[in-house]
Amino acid sequence: MGEEGGGRSCGTTRELQKLKQQAMEYYRENDVPRRLEELLNSTFYLQPADVYGHLSICSVVISTHFEVHENALPELAEVEEAERTSAVSTAVQWVNGSITHELQGIAPFDQAEVDHLLRKFFASKVQEDKDRKELEKSLEYSAVLIPLPPVPPPPPPPPPTKKKGQKPGRKDTATEKPIAPAEPVEPVLSGSMAIGAVSLAVAKTCGMLLNNPLYLNIALLKHNQEQPTMLSMPLLMVSLVSCGKSSSGKLNLMKEVICIPHPELTTKQGIEMLMEIQKHINKIIEMPSPPKAETKKGHDGSKRGQQQITGKMSHLGCLTISCDTIEQPLVLIQGICANLGLELGTNLHLAINCAGHELMDYSKGKYEVMMGTYKNAVEMVDLYVDLINKYPSIIALIDPFRKEDFEQWDSIYHALGSRCYIIAGTASKSISKLLEQGNIGIPKSNGLIIKHTNQTTMSDLVEITNLIDSKKHIAVFGSTEGESSDDSLVDLAVGLGVRFIKLGGLSRGERVTKYNRLLTIEEELVQNGTLGFNEEHTFFYFNEEAEMAAEALEAAAAGELLEPTFLTQSVEESAKTRASSG
Repeated sequence: MGEEGGGRSCGTTRELQKLKQQAMEYYRENDVPRRLEELLNSTFYLQPADVYGHLSICSVVISTHFEVHENALPELAEVEEAERTSAVSTAVQWVNGSITHELQGIAPFDQAEVDHLLRKFFASKVQEDKDRKELEKSLEYSAVLIPLPPVPPPPPPPPPTKKKGQKPGRKDTATEKPIAPAEPVEPVLSGSMAIGAVSLAVAKTCGMLLNNPLYLNIALLKHNQEQPTMLSMPLLMVSLVSCGKSSSGKLNLMKEVICIPHPELTTKQGIEMLMEIQKHINKIIEMPSPPKAETKKGHDGSKRGQQQITGKMSHLGCLTISCDTIEQPLVLIQGICANLGLELGTNLHLAINCAGHELMDYSKGKYEVMMGTYKNAVEMVDLYVDLINKYPSIIALIDPFRKEDFEQWDSIYHALGSRCYIIAGTASKSISKLLEQGNIGIPKSNGLIIKHTNQTTMSDLVEITNLIDSKKHIAVFGSTEGESSDDSLVDLAVGLGVRFIKLGGLSRGERVTKYNRLLTIEEELVQNGTLGFNEEHTFFYFNEEAEMAAEALEAAAAGELLEPTFLTQSVEESAKTRASSG
């Protein structure tokens, strides 16, 4: 027996020895011993009060700003992939090098100080990049030794051809105002994602050390370290179908048709309801094509018939379906809701991501709302007003125009702002620019989509949401198109107290993970008795003229120079203007 037991013991020892050798080889290959030695040595010299907190490891994932291009040319895809790889490589170098040295000795509890140092670091990198480009430009200029021949002036334009029946000197009223050219893309410094990633990592680490979930840590940051008594869940904006420019149908206008469950529903109830709708959409798409019925006139005047709806899964997590008219996707969802006993405008509402910047045909200077159907910016305002009049359950339009069409943003805001959220997503500037300028009113809107990407820190997110709140706008926390499975942005949305969260559809792992996180947070808030309730949808129409007149009236009442009679008249005129536009 002794020999047998000894044999088993020797066998176990040999297995352990083999496992130990494999572990040593694995750690040696990944340079773990050297890195651990450096970390322990630096910890000894720093002598932190909380050794384990100092040594805690936190991993984060941050999404890039790069858009996902459907059916992109291979050359474009290669260039973008190379740019993305370079950006990630630079970010890793910054984190492992300069940023680590900058933040040495800073407690992870001091988020504001960490973010301040990160901003300073990023500003120095921006300046370095600017100096490098100026140097390259000067070197290129000095390398040009042979002067170029003078460019001849362009020939004068031909005289305008007089139309038949047009009197001399009379202007053609049908001439359209030329569109503003597209603004240059806002530059993104390679490696900038390191700033946002490190800021998030510090916030997560602080939460781990305090045994707080990330959303509570962000809420404390938002409320100056005072714990809020109640936290509300952001309202869902769930993409059900996509029939934008990348779809095979004629319709280009609706990149996403989005459903918003009623504010009184819990997140769980909302998701369950939308999953039922999604199931029915899938069934309809799988059904064989019905016999063609007599064609009818569509919303835009074109003919439409009973074509089969086909679809495929989009990177947005919803089905890309083939539609030929503006009404088709709306009628589809309306019919499904009716079959389920749901009423649009009561149980749920709709939003449309128009993606205006993707619709512009610059050769024609018009928006291609459907294949072969073009509308100028003024006609687009009429189209949206007609659409909301016909489908009042649509309570939000995202990016109805390019950001360059300021006049049309003003027009649609005044026409629809009192009964529909006009939201700027791609049309808005980056968070850094918005904070730098302190102005969120261009283009005119009553809501903004904000995203955590690039150099956006936790402090930046708090500042931008405070600015949005102060202007009585709504904040929508959105995910980027190229998503990861990290669910931190859900915690950020809850902690910041945004009105809506836009995560895409209810499919694809990277998006489902976030919906699951929403459900988990809601359960925690219910258990803690800290779940707040969302208010009904209210559309705050900010009338600048009425606001100025009211301020002037107050000044007059206080004995200022302006006459009260004139001011009362101004308020009445502003009220009439608002009534006629709303």
